[in-house]
Amino acid sequence: MSDTAPDTPNGARALIRTLVAAGVDTCFTNPGTSEMHFVAALDAVPEMRAVLALFEGVATGAADGYARMAGRPATTLLHLGPGLGNGLANLHNARKGRVPVVNVIGDHATYHKQYNAQLESDIETAARNVSPGWVRTSESPAEVGRDAAEAVAAALGPPGQVATLILPADVSWSPGGVQGEPIAPAGPLALDADAVDAVAKALRSGEPCGILVGGTALSEDGLVAASRLATATGAKLVAETFPTRMARGAGVPNVDRLPYLAEFAMAQLEGLRHLVLADAKAPVSFFAYPGKPSYLVPDGCEVHVLAGPGSDGAAALAAVAEAIGAPVDGAARQPAAVPDRPTGALDARAVAQAVAALLPEGAIVSDEGNTSSLFAPGMTAGAPRHDWLTLTGGAIGQGLPVATGAAVACPDRRVIALEADGSALYTLQSLWTQARESLDVTTIVFNNRSYAVLNMELNRVGAEPPGPKAKELLDLSRPDIDFVALATGLGVRATRATTAEEMSDQLARALAEPGPSLIEAMVPTVM
Repeated sequence: MSDTAPDTPNGARALIRTLVAAGVDTCFTNPGTSEMHFVAALDAVPEMRAVLALFEGVATGAADGYARMAGRPATTLLHLGPGLGNGLANLHNARKGRVPVVNVIGDHATYHKQYNAQLESDIETAARNVSPGWVRTSESPAEVGRDAAEAVAAALGPPGQVATLILPADVSWSPGGVQGEPIAPAGPLALDADAVDAVAKALRSGEPCGILVGGTALSEDGLVAASRLATATGAKLVAETFPTRMARGAGVPNVDRLPYLAEFAMAQLEGLRHLVLADAKAPVSFFAYPGKPSYLVPDGCEVHVLAGPGSDGAAALAAVAEAIGAPVDGAARQPAAVPDRPTGALDARAVAQAVAALLPEGAIVSDEGNTSSLFAPGMTAGAPRHDWLTLTGGAIGQGLPVATGAAVACPDRRVIALEADGSALYTLQSLWTQARESLDVTTIVFNNRSYAVLNMELNRVGAEPPGPKAKELLDLSRPDIDFVALATGLGVRATRATTAEEMSDQLARALAEPGPSLIEAMVPTVM
């Protein structure tokens, strides 16, 4: 059922060799019986690094974080339809962030499917929710290499996407596998000269203009070009609410993100007559609210798409800057500004100040702090240069896996995960993978013993004033959750901070020591 001679590979070995040849050399996995020949083939292809996750949602989120920082996909390896189901939320986040992921899902042997065994399911239908652009089932060992090469090319895009390859067990174990030739990735879409001209005309019109940047426009080059335009024309410059990856820190233009709350976003955009989209979508409210608009572009405002999905947003902004003659040195670069360490009572602001005071050069911040990390972007604007990763698709449980994958991709950089207590519990198993792989991840859990964001939303949706039953469903006490004990049990050193001084001291120690660590920051309870 499996091969031993390297010149007669089975399907699994051909698949892995194809992935490695195409530049995909990291696999995040939680395998099962149908994937055992893939697992066995890993020893024959040592170039493929396999990282074990205790839960599929960790594997898929880690693949997302890896690709954000590496600029190329990792692969997942999931067990049948239920394994895919466990990983769907973070694949959803990757899809919304246009992150390249090669999603490999084992399936029953082709001849076994007719018997409707307990784990039989329609994998393709489930996969199309997160991988609408590319889903394929390999039909034979001779085809699996070609399929894998095409999956990598599809994942890279541009734009990036989740490409799902379904691997039946007998296709995996049968001989006759053929390694596929790598497919050269496509470049970004050609610059739209008409769009550049239209945007330049709008920015020179004298009417109030805004520039909304996202995706590929959030690199340092993109932010510099956008800032040149804003400085030269007086346009309002705003970044999308949940960027996939955003360059930040001293020397990089500091751009405020569009607020999460629709009311604040509308206020920020009020009065605009032109809105330029640079690899961003027109802003909409995250949810519907009674009596409030869903589409947040002001009435009478003309939307100009400068660069859409698959385009190079930074290059498009630079082209407009040249077209209007914006000074090359006209970008408003953020000056260095590092606050003192906080003192006194510990709250979310003090935690953010501690992070800003101690953030190392080249850090990667995975932000899923939700309400508690509200102060962190402003506090860290003048910190040493770093990258900021956020919850692109809104499905919580992303922060810890993304931090894990980012650390695998960038072993020479410190990763800091800002994590809400409720969100952390979705994928806490990430800590075990961090310990197993000795990853330099420092997690800060904001423990306010509450689903604070839902306490806020309960009022915003216009629901009846909450009574005791409603409040009970948003309360994370009784019993109180002990994150120090949980982290220790998963192999990660952990401490608890109850004052600002403790927070700063513990963070300084954590950043100075190799390997993963966790700080449980006890911030005021939200009810």
